[in-house]
Amino acid sequence: MAEQPTLGRRERKKAATRKAISDTATLMFLERGFDNVSIREIADRADVSPTTVFAHFPRKEALVFDEDEEHRDGLVSTVRDRPTGVSITDALYEYYLHGMLADRAEHGDSTREFLALLDRTPALADYAARMWTRHEHALAAAIAEDMGLSEPSAEVRAYARFVLQIQLLANNDDDPAAMLKASFRILNDGWRAFATEREAGR
Repeated sequence: MAEQPTLGRRERKKAATRKAISDTATLMFLERGFDNVSIREIADRADVSPTTVFAHFPRKEALVFDEDEEHRDGLVSTVRDRPTGVSITDALYEYYLHGMLADRAEHGDSTREFLALLDRTPALADYAARMWTRHEHALAAAIAEDMGLSEPSAEVRAYARFVLQIQLLANNDDDPAAMLKASFRILNDGWRAFATEREAGR
């Protein structure tokens, strides 16, 4: 993978403030429900002003998706910067596995609590769906570029959708690593035929 540029002091401070606000908001939403928490209450607990909250998050729903852009960029770079000889499917599997293990180690079972919050909050579920669509388009575009296609084919678009759904499926399972492995095994068997045809046709 390509090395990420080192952030300067100002950027690190902004990133830390953003994460602190998001973590505070998510905890309050889990405790009391999304609709029962105001931006001012979040700002007070995070020890910042409401203006600062809105400077980092343009709308309330975005508060619980502080790593949205990072995740999208991570998916794209996983495809573009994978080592020679590593398939797209294998690279994405490793990206998910390492990310999930790190997340579980840091947050424990809170990931499932967070997904439950999305399920019972229409505004968050709708925002998450739109966010996931952006990720899907970005991933499909990166795969199409890698395969020499001018735009994503139906197969590429379907593959990108399936890849994103696998993450949700695994996060909701009692054994996420096993579910991740099983899902990618099923996905890869069908994808391999299409990828082989594309490679042969070049």
